[in-house]
Amino acid sequence: MAESTYTDRETQLVIFKLGREDYGISILQVQEIKRIMDITRVPNSPDYIKGVINLRGSVLPVIDLKKRLRLPPADYTEDTRIIIVKVEEIVVGLIVDAVSEVTTLSSENIEPPNTVVGGVSAEYLSGVGKQDGNLLILLNLAAIVGVGAEAGKTG
Repeated sequence: MAESTYTDRETQLVIFKLGREDYGISILQVQEIKRIMDITRVPNSPDYIKGVINLRGSVLPVIDLKKRLRLPPADYTEDTRIIIVKVEEIVVGLIVDAVSEVTTLSSENIEPPNTVVGGVSAEYLSGVGKQDGNLLILLNLAAIVGVGAEAGKTG
């Protein structure tokens, strides 16, 4: 099971939607949030890699987060966003259905992940946050991107 990266007394999170579920990632890993843009396909890449984008002269891979997490696909809408994140030294884009807010959770409102939450296996989770009666699925970006100690598990 993934070790939680949300261990400080308070953690600021960027909250986004995938389908009807709320997900969160540490704001410290988020560089910027962009509207959906032209994505160039890359031959022979894993199916969850949507392609690459040119962001101010840097070519970045873009991950379809729903495919990576094995969630049902959906069409892009006016609310679809690409969250540009940095995981260790790797910068990638994550396609999400919508970005809703930035929030702060205290460590007592974050629990370790169960085996499966919202259809997402525990290898991609860092924890589950509780806020105003809602659950926030907190993602382990190192496992999703495939870097560091979490890179051994891919799906």
